Amino acid sequence: MTFSETVIWLQERTSLGILAVEVLNAIAQVLQLQVIPPKTNLVSENTSPEALYILIDGQLESNTTNQTNPVLACGFLAGAVINLKELLLDQSTPLTITTLTECHVWQIPAAQFRVLAGEYPEITLAFSRQLAQELAQVTSALSYEQERSIALRPYLVTKAQRGIVGTSRYAVRLREQIRQAASDRQSVEIFGEPGLEKDNIAALIHFSSPKRREPIVKINCGILQTSGADLFGRVGGKPGLLEWLGEGSLVLNNIQELPKELIPSVAKWLKTGEYTPISRPGDPPTTIRRSQARVLIVAEKTESTIDRCIGHMIKVPPLRVRKADIKAQVEYYTSLYVRARGIAKPHITPEALRRLQSYDFPGNLKELKNLVERAIAQAENSSELTEEIFWSAETKKKQFRVNLLNLYPGLRKFLRSSWWPDRINYGFTVVAFAFIVAVLFIGPQTRDRNFVLNLFWAWWWPGFLLLFPFLGRVWCAVCPFMIYGEITQKLSLWLFPRQLQRWPREKAEKWGGWLLFGLFTLIFLWEELWNLENTAYLSAWLLLLITAGAMIFSALFERRFWCRYLCPIGGMNGLFAKLSMTELRAQQGICSATCTTYQCYKGGPQKGEGMETLGCPVYSHPAQLEDNRDCVLCMTCLKACPHRSVEFNLRPPGIELWTTHVAHNYEVALLFLLLGGVYLHRLPELQTLLGLQIDLNQFWQHLGLSLLTLILPTTIPLAAYGLMKIFNSRRQPKSFVELAYGYLPLVLGGSLAHYLRLGLGEGGQILSVTLATFGLQNEQLPILVAHPAVVAFLQGFTLIFSLLLTIVLTQKIARQSFRAMFWQHLSAVALGMSMWAMIVF
Repeated sequence: MTFSETVIWLQERTSLGILAVEVLNAIAQVLQLQVIPPKTNLVSENTSPEALYILIDGQLESNTTNQTNPVLACGFLAGAVINLKELLLDQSTPLTITTLTECHVWQIPAAQFRVLAGEYPEITLAFSRQLAQELAQVTSALSYEQERSIALRPYLVTKAQRGIVGTSRYAVRLREQIRQAASDRQSVEIFGEPGLEKDNIAALIHFSSPKRREPIVKINCGILQTSGADLFGRVGGKPGLLEWLGEGSLVLNNIQELPKELIPSVAKWLKTGEYTPISRPGDPPTTIRRSQARVLIVAEKTESTIDRCIGHMIKVPPLRVRKADIKAQVEYYTSLYVRARGIAKPHITPEALRRLQSYDFPGNLKELKNLVERAIAQAENSSELTEEIFWSAETKKKQFRVNLLNLYPGLRKFLRSSWWPDRINYGFTVVAFAFIVAVLFIGPQTRDRNFVLNLFWAWWWPGFLLLFPFLGRVWCAVCPFMIYGEITQKLSLWLFPRQLQRWPREKAEKWGGWLLFGLFTLIFLWEELWNLENTAYLSAWLLLLITAGAMIFSALFERRFWCRYLCPIGGMNGLFAKLSMTELRAQQGICSATCTTYQCYKGGPQKGEGMETLGCPVYSHPAQLEDNRDCVLCMTCLKACPHRSVEFNLRPPGIELWTTHVAHNYEVALLFLLLGGVYLHRLPELQTLLGLQIDLNQFWQHLGLSLLTLILPTTIPLAAYGLMKIFNSRRQPKSFVELAYGYLPLVLGGSLAHYLRLGLGEGGQILSVTLATFGLQNEQLPILVAHPAVVAFLQGFTLIFSLLLTIVLTQKIARQSFRAMFWQHLSAVALGMSMWAMIVF
């Protein structure tokens, strides 16, 4: 390269071109050509510059150890002047410069360049002016960016929260739609139901696009000014969001809330990309401006005027059609929650997953996320998330409910006091039960001389059955079996400190109901074959055996595992409690929005109005209750709740059976076992009615007839269901297990009608029988015995009323015409008439 070519090259290719020709000639005369091999440090960081370098060709790259300003690291192009500022300002080099390839450079030694700068002061002056101009430009750009940042900050979206979770065809299609929308700059409308995180999908589109480094802002259309000034700006005033945004993305959230006055302007802007700033009277003429911003519209419903201007339409499917993705969504939300809190990740059981998949989620992903987080918090440190702790939003309106706690404040005060049920249990029940068992063992053995037998069979059973339509499982709150189980649990922990076992819920849900069914079968047979009603010590052994079961399982498992899954009396109580006109529930909105402790379920210290408790003894959360079967009315949740969420409602009897009820095979088996028990209690009358010549004094004949009596009544409902399926070919009825609950009032009525004979015929003899128990004279004591006609009338009324309730309940459950359910109604009438023949006549 000749001397003149060198001067021209310096003038055209380098930043030295601002100097006069005379100065460039002087510089060109002292340039020394050097060839630098690859991977050689041309300049070392934090050293005095050795020379001025001008890159002719090749590749250079800088690096720095200064982590506070990593932007200093950069590459260099041909014509780059290196160490100029450092030599003029006498500074050390800020970075290391290395050759990536063989490089040709001109160099001027540092001492020689300083001589040139001294001879030609214009070198320093020229570069001072250039630095001042560059500083002014940087300051102006920085001021603009600061104003822009302040304007966009309230609406800025920093990142997308997540991708699309799941493998269903809906999830795959949604991911493909996002990919297509991100590949161009056309406007996009994303619409769907609430709770689908549509704004996150908008963020995914932006951050997947080539303009991902540009800002993305989100603004709710409901807060936009009707004039449009905040969006389009004002003439001579502040710029609007579109101007500040540049080539970024604008998310218009809830487009359905866009002021009507703005619809034409927004539609024009979406269609043409042009807009006009807002002007006032007297303002100078406005000019049309073009926006480079990408528009992403989020809506719950589409707007026809806007839709015609949209390039991409993405309909987000609701969660109820993506049931296959629920497991993946739950795993994702669980991982997020446990990672944020540094806790172990729990496992979700198949039953819990099925429960979630059976729910429609009107709140979609937002509701599912809240459910998962609430379940993990409620499960505390448990290793699994079970079905019981996933309680979802209420799907049925709370109709025909009256909260008795608000109606009668005194009732709330009593149920929250220490009297219910603790003082009753530990001050009376414990002692009374021990005394009763002792009297049964050592007292007279027949019902006419042992007041405990009279109390149990003539008072307790009729009263017990009468309680179900009014107070459900209230007996379980003061049951002596459970009280002795709790005492055993406390004593065993005191004597042998240890961690009680957690409930094997999956196995208990699967097999517990069948076990208590088997135990109840044995109780029926024992009662019939050994005349339990009139044998005191055998009745005592029955009570002790049930108590022993409660004590053993209380020593092994936490809380009341026996009561929840295995107690035969509890199983019957839970079945008949479905017919109750009262219920304990919680206001789900309050529990979801304000509760963070879940002390009603887990227990905990006093908080506000909430008292210190050990939590629900049967692990039921009042906000998830849909069935009276799972509540023993101990009122622990009422005492623990600091938000007054728990209610004790008066309701239509048995309403859960045709609204929120879930049928179970083992419950239906127990129902028909209790139906057979009505006939078994009247075995001699049944034998006479049918003319059977069987000697009940022969054990095996008696056992065989007893088993047949328990089984055969079930054949009538089964036959009726078969006939319904045959004669209703067009519209098949619900499953037998669901419709079987329609017989529940008749079973309860038949059982009560049987015990009315004992209650009205022998209950009034309690005073004389009590004295006879202790060997005292009782001839002068009053005896109250109902006339047989009165007993028969009440028994008949009970059976008729129960039959009518059975027909009504069956219609409610079936939700079909009376004609379609004719055969089941006919079977109920047949059963009612047979009970009448055995019990009343």
